[in-house]
Amino acid sequence: MVQMGYTDVMFQVQPSQRHAVSFGKQISLSQAPITQNGQVCLTEEALGDLLQTDVRYDKRTGNLHIGQMKDDGGASDSNPQQKGLQRMGILSLAGNRDELISYAKQFMGVPYDFGASTYEQSKAFDCSSFTRHVFKRFGISLPRLARDQARLGTPVERSNLQTGDLIFFTVPGRFKNDKIPGHVGIYIGNGKMIHTWGDPGVEISSIDTGYWHDAILSMRRVQQ
Repeated sequence: MVQMGYTDVMFQVQPSQRHAVSFGKQISLSQAPITQNGQVCLTEEALGDLLQTDVRYDKRTGNLHIGQMKDDGGASDSNPQQKGLQRMGILSLAGNRDELISYAKQFMGVPYDFGASTYEQSKAFDCSSFTRHVFKRFGISLPRLARDQARLGTPVERSNLQTGDLIFFTVPGRFKNDKIPGHVGIYIGNGKMIHTWGDPGVEISSIDTGYWHDAILSMRRVQQ
């Protein structure tokens, strides 16, 4: 299996399997990848399917021409999947915010794993699978990727931030546009969030000082 991305798995392919993941969503490739000389190889058509853009190989020059990839992973105003995300309702956290934070803290130290499957299978998290797992406990369904979770709810300012709000961060160089979220954490109060990012796994970090303070893109409150 080959996985590509940064903190979240954006693309995933497996030799001899047409099933793949593109921008965090399950797709079917026109042709299955093959293994050749120890490398996983895709046809032009299959690579285009994976990247959701036009791909052309120039045999004369040996160059691979890849069309423009949309920063939103193919989502647009005409994309029904994005419209579905915009319409998605989130169960109110009123009265359950302390319980949500207490539940999240039960996973302190759980290892970080790039592209982690469900916690029940992997006993590990990446940033967005962690937030997804915690919110699911309270009947709240979040998308798999941080960038998609950032489309939900309503924006809030730092002065109005409440426990249980989601905080989204830039990961410089991950996307063409550094304003696309690449990391997410859950605000727990007192200027801190709980999240996971490499070692030591799930941890608590400050959002008012240090690295994460300078990387904040947005803060969102998901509610119904």
